[in-house]
Amino acid sequence: MYAARALGRAPVQVTLIDRRNFHLFQPLLYQVATGSLSPGEICAPLRSILSRQKNTQVLLGEAGDIDPRARRLTLVDGGTFEYDSLLVATGSKTSYFGKEEWRQWAPSLKTVEEATHIRHKILYAFEAAERVHDAAGRKAWLTFIIVGGGATGVELAGALAEIARHTLRHDFRSIHPPDAQILILDGSPRVLPQYPEDLSAHARESLGDLGVAIRSGVKVVAVDENGVAYEEPGGALQRIAAKTVLWAGGVTVTTFGRKLAERTGAPTDKLGHIEVNGDLTVPGFPDIYVVGDLAAVQTPDGKRLPGVAQVAMQGGSYAAKAIVARLDGPRELKPFHYFDKGDLAVIGRGRAVADIFGMHLSGLLAWLVWLFIHLMYLVQFQSRVLVFVQWGLEYVTFSRGARLITGSAATDSITPGDRGR
Repeated sequence: MYAARALGRAPVQVTLIDRRNFHLFQPLLYQVATGSLSPGEICAPLRSILSRQKNTQVLLGEAGDIDPRARRLTLVDGGTFEYDSLLVATGSKTSYFGKEEWRQWAPSLKTVEEATHIRHKILYAFEAAERVHDAAGRKAWLTFIIVGGGATGVELAGALAEIARHTLRHDFRSIHPPDAQILILDGSPRVLPQYPEDLSAHARESLGDLGVAIRSGVKVVAVDENGVAYEEPGGALQRIAAKTVLWAGGVTVTTFGRKLAERTGAPTDKLGHIEVNGDLTVPGFPDIYVVGDLAAVQTPDGKRLPGVAQVAMQGGSYAAKAIVARLDGPRELKPFHYFDKGDLAVIGRGRAVADIFGMHLSGLLAWLVWLFIHLMYLVQFQSRVLVFVQWGLEYVTFSRGARLITGSAATDSITPGDRGR
């Protein structure tokens, strides 16, 4: 999308193909999953965003295959498109590390549908616990496990804790929502492993203040409808009974990303990311650019750029400039340089950590910075206003306006013997 916008005044014809008709601001997706925001407040129609660009066409479709030598893209539905320059930014998808059967019990957070499904699971767990009279069964419904201690896992855990401690505190009669147990399981030695140690420690302390338990250095070995089994650092196996398991454990490349690597013979890292040239093109194919999570971009010190929104946005803008620069013929371009503006993670009301231009911030100041930056990066002005108002109301009242259990109520998931009369 950033590339398409950057090409709006260029003497080129742009075709933007996406399997969804909207742009999703993924950093706020966890707020849909926890009832703070509705999907429409963090999404914007692609056609609306690009409607004033007369040289741009938006099409609904999913890329399925490519013939890089014939410069032809084929969609899943059979449609074909020829190109002079191709920019691939298909992002990433959730990785269950070869255990795809876990997906049905531990949904991830990559799409709007997954976010509303998680919202369903969270809110339904409290409803089910209200009807269960068996102590063990009630405890299982009020136990929430998050696999993964990165930014997504930390943000989910903090929001869950606030739902239990504040939002639902007075809404039930048979249960006491603040008694809910929230647990993060992660294989790294600390939460937010990509952040500086002092900020990671502050995040852990803030989560502890909210009642979130953290077990680091563990390996999840089983997930089913009744809970999670994991292996401790010493090798001992433990099992926790829980009806709600959420997955924030890792990502892998998309199906089309693998197809592109196969068709071009491009080198990839062990996770399948395409190792691009300094100008973000695929080796041997100067007309194909790869940006965002799919690209493995090396920094001058040998590190790989992280799969975050800032890298994708800057990569898209760079690729657009490169395409324009080459209209008059092939030329050598300066390599892509990522300007790291820092990292932000929110933990809860007035709680966040931020690493901005080398400055380490935490607490209320970091939280205010997080609010401002995320508001500014929402694509449409209307969304900024709606989200600002919603956040203001939530801050004052502790209420979450999108607490809807959509889809099937799934009341048959409550054990018959545990149902109320």
